[in-house]
Amino acid sequence: MTEPVRSVLVLSLGGTIAMTTDPATGGVVPALSARELLAAVPALAASGIDVRVRDVRRLPGASLAFDDLAELSAVIAAELDGGGTDGVVVTQGTDTIEESAFLLGLRHGHEQPVVVTGAMRNPTLPGADGPANLHASVLAAAAPALRGAGCLVVLGDEVHAARAVRKSHTTSPAAFTSPSCGPVARIVENRVRLLGGLPPRGVLIGPPVREARVGLYTVTLGDDGVLLDAWQGACDGLVVGALGAGHVPERLVGPLARLASRVPVVLASRIGNGPVLSGTYGFPGSERDLLERGLIGAGDLGPHQARLLLHALLAHGSDGPAVREAFAAAGG
Repeated sequence: MTEPVRSVLVLSLGGTIAMTTDPATGGVVPALSARELLAAVPALAASGIDVRVRDVRRLPGASLAFDDLAELSAVIAAELDGGGTDGVVVTQGTDTIEESAFLLGLRHGHEQPVVVTGAMRNPTLPGADGPANLHASVLAAAAPALRGAGCLVVLGDEVHAARAVRKSHTTSPAAFTSPSCGPVARIVENRVRLLGGLPPRGVLIGPPVREARVGLYTVTLGDDGVLLDAWQGACDGLVVGALGAGHVPERLVGPLARLASRVPVVLASRIGNGPVLSGTYGFPGSERDLLERGLIGAGDLGPHQARLLLHALLAHGSDGPAVREAFAAAGG
């Protein structure tokens, strides 16, 4: 019996994978369309997968904004609601892949996988990795084994959960890793090989209904809190990238407690790997002290993920108790 043809939609946002040299500056800029990206991967023609393409943006990864990703999420949902599509691939700049993938995952409630990919070497360089990453991503998006896996990131023939993946190097083609758990799967001989069970699906948040401003404050050695005062009255919520397992200098305790009495303040660790504790340390400025003063623990979410989750919740209109409940579920 002949297997049905698998169908994948590729959505292009720009980024290094789509860059060519600008004659005016000599630097590379996003220029290639989704169709041109696909043309650079002739192996897909022999894959038996029906690949369709659509251009959504043509921007460097650093210039993507919440509105761009909200529109992208709506495009993905409409495509998957219509049926007939087995998976979606998003190509974009690697500067913000870990953030984009995490945010897309918060709004992705379908069973079909959404795979985000890009390139560390632009098409003008020897050994450009964009075509190989696009090829592997289409195979992953079409794979029945990844149905129900949520949002994923694929580079270097490795499949990572959006929740776990980090960009760990500025230039290496092997920049994307999952420090806490390793990859979900690998692409070997054009097939997806799972390395364990599928990653758990996270909380699902509806589309934005209001504007929200969420800050990220990173605590440093000798921090006197002066810059923290700038967030008073200037944000709808704040994420604190704290030291160690959730610690701040004692002089920051008062300002953080006052801010937490007005808006949600989430306590994350700037380390980005491992959880914020809840009851081990007891000194002023410890995780236990701050949580007792009203801050919300991020669990094992890094500061950037925590900011995206808090922004999505506030933009959707969630109140304080709903925010606290969502972080308890997502950070566990």
